[in-house]
Amino acid sequence: MKKRPLIGLTLDAEPAGGWSKYPWYALRQNYAEAVNAQGGLAVALPHDAALAEDYLQRLDGIIVTGGAFDVDPALYGEAEKHETVALKADRTTAETAFLRGALARDMPVLGICGGQQLLAVVLGGTLFQHIPDAIPGALEHEQKNSHYEPGHDVQILPGTRLYDIVGPIMRANTSHHQAVRDPGRSLVNALAPDGVIEGIEDPARKFCIGVQWHPEYFVDPGDAALYAAFIAACHE
Repeated sequence: MKKRPLIGLTLDAEPAGGWSKYPWYALRQNYAEAVNAQGGLAVALPHDAALAEDYLQRLDGIIVTGGAFDVDPALYGEAEKHETVALKADRTTAETAFLRGALARDMPVLGICGGQQLLAVVLGGTLFQHIPDAIPGALEHEQKNSHYEPGHDVQILPGTRLYDIVGPIMRANTSHHQAVRDPGRSLVNALAPDGVIEGIEDPARKFCIGVQWHPEYFVDPGDAALYAAFIAACHE
């Protein structure tokens, strides 16, 4: 029986209050379920940048998850911060360390939603800080219906790794107010009908893909195919 590859999932974090009177980590259940369903073995990654290399020595791949926060605009060279931008500095510092370390060793990487945005920034790109103010006529990218339902179509660009995995069109959920503006050293592989970048990849690496939607909900058959391709790359 083939050994399951060990896949690190980055955690969200909240200060004391709410669910616990102490600071706490969180991870939506379907992130781990999606990895395990496609043959991986999901483990959670605390926000300890100093230990990133120690974790990476034991991992076969990483997934940078999404969350209700934003990448610090200072990290892509913008001094002004839009009023809607919310930061989680410790999380971003740790995720950046994990991403840089994984990319340095050509470890398979999958960035989801905010994870895709951070991947773009790590690869030298920039972001739109708030889609409604930055892109006139943009679609509603924060859907009100269930994330188990699609929000809009996504066009997958021919000639990309993502196209080979999922085909030309996907139905995707959508839950973001920011988007990739300049993909930096990555290539754009998916677009929303309004032209908003929905996916990026680095074709020079074993597997390095970011998607703006949340494939862990398995809304479209392409979502499971994406996870399967990621896990397969982690076996190599």
